[in-house]
Amino acid sequence: MKKKDLHHDELRAKVDRLTLPRHIAIIMDGNGRWALRRGLPRVAGHKRGADTVRRITEECRRLGIGVLTLYAFSDENWGRPKEEVGYLMDMLGTFLKAEIATMKENGIRFRTIGRIERLPASVRSWIDKAAAGTAGNTGMVLNLALSYGGRGEILEAAKRMRAAGAPPEQLTEEVFSSYLDTAGLPDPDLIIRTSGERRISNFLLWQAAYAELYFTDTLWPDFEEKDLIAALVDYQGRQRRFGLTQEQRAQM
Repeated sequence: MKKKDLHHDELRAKVDRLTLPRHIAIIMDGNGRWALRRGLPRVAGHKRGADTVRRITEECRRLGIGVLTLYAFSDENWGRPKEEVGYLMDMLGTFLKAEIATMKENGIRFRTIGRIERLPASVRSWIDKAAAGTAGNTGMVLNLALSYGGRGEILEAAKRMRAAGAPPEQLTEEVFSSYLDTAGLPDPDLIIRTSGERRISNFLLWQAAYAELYFTDTLWPDFEEKDLIAALVDYQGRQRRFGLTQEQRAQM
């Protein structure tokens, strides 16, 4: 066994499998800066970032994480240079085409959140194929946030609720959550952001109410399995009280 593999196994052994987060959400930040620091075009960072997606998804599957949500493309990202957006869309289609078989093999169910209708028809086609081809899988959910914004999601949920004729007097947090893009999924327990930024950037605003936040200076293309393990160990060292006292939580 290589030293790197041994070190990774030692790190993984520190994770308590009984207290894993059910849902991890990641703001994948730093692809452009990774490339610029190396004198490469920004698209090189996105390509390297896609490799990181594969590795981290596989590691979450091995660990037994139930849901992994990745902030892949925000509503605001449409304002980036047209050439970069076009490359990202092509890369997304290529990624899905290549990964459907792997997701099927590993029991991963694929789904998306966001304004998918804004994506190119070719990308929407691969999204549909990936979702349909993995619909019966029960091992883990890989949830991509595409053309996504948290405020927009909340507004769309309110519109759907009104269109459904839901009586306002019967509105609860649970009822409203059923109209969100993430309906049927648990709220994220842990939100990770790479690249050193300390904000959530319009990501899962409703769902993140009680999430633990973890920020790392590591750029997304450099984010490795050991970095994920470090985030999990940090998460498991925290006390989640959900507004209660430590004594009250201990009695539950």
